[in-house]
Amino acid sequence: MSKYKHVKQQLIAKPKVWLITGVAGFIGSNLLEELLKLNQEVIGLDNFSTGYRHNLSEVRELVSDEQWERFTFIEGDIREYDNCLEALRGVDYVLHQAALGSVPRSVADPISSNESNITGFLNMLQASKELKVKSFTYAASSSTYGDHPVLPKMEDNIGNPLSPYAVTKYVNELYANVFARVYGFKSIGLRYFNVFGKRQDPDGSYAAVIPKWTASLLNDDEIFINGDGNTSRDFCFIENTVQMNILAATAKDEAKDKIYNVAVGDRTSLNELFQLLKDTLNVIGTKVDREPIYRDFRAGDVRHSQADISRASELLGYLPEFNVASGIEKSMPWYVNFLAKK
Repeated sequence: MSKYKHVKQQLIAKPKVWLITGVAGFIGSNLLEELLKLNQEVIGLDNFSTGYRHNLSEVRELVSDEQWERFTFIEGDIREYDNCLEALRGVDYVLHQAALGSVPRSVADPISSNESNITGFLNMLQASKELKVKSFTYAASSSTYGDHPVLPKMEDNIGNPLSPYAVTKYVNELYANVFARVYGFKSIGLRYFNVFGKRQDPDGSYAAVIPKWTASLLNDDEIFINGDGNTSRDFCFIENTVQMNILAATAKDEAKDKIYNVAVGDRTSLNELFQLLKDTLNVIGTKVDREPIYRDFRAGDVRHSQADISRASELLGYLPEFNVASGIEKSMPWYVNFLAKK
């Protein structure tokens, strides 16, 4: 039996109280769905700056009435300390996902990214310490590796940040480490590598590449590749990410006060990704034949990214169940259905 299956059995036998910040977002709503299906008590905090009410409505349709009754939603903002305290009362485990994501967004508006990603993070960390929560797990970012050239990326080797967003996520890690050393409040940071899957927003200027390209293919819109298409990423399906959050939250003390990569340990070029999306749509009966348009590289982007996941495997028992191809295959029907409704 895998470590993850064992942990889920333990949670079902003895439910806990969880707080998910950014619960109406892509990752937050998937965490909510999994925890409710495990019959956990969940509090969700969101201000809908990047999350959506329809994500919560979709989760409501996927769980039982009894499970949904275990969910309490608070519309609030992590930038307000009192909101953090309100949401945290009685909580065992914190999954802090709330942030303003996107490298381009941070380049365009670094102040807003700082307010949400640094001030908001510090509010949550301090309030969690004050209320003595058992576990604090937060969303870090692979952008922290910056210009460090070596592949695969190992948690202890980072370079200079290449965007304001990367700065904010690195500061989160610094604060978390200081809170462990000064206050004895240990946490776990999860460096996400290009997470994708259902409920990832395909609209807007800062949409991630997989949902954005999928929507463009389905709508026969132009698709742009920044650079020559050989830029590569370690794409991580959402169910792998959910697994890592739950393993981290329930980890023993010796696994805390550490950073972990959340990825598959492989890399896919943008050219390969584009072809994979086309092939998957054609297999499920949606004929697409558009070709991409190449343009200049985007400011703040790293050229290649691939994770070493050995620390997560050894200390947390992480075993990714999906690679990029199987993740796209599983998520594609959701995108087709979602976009058909628009």
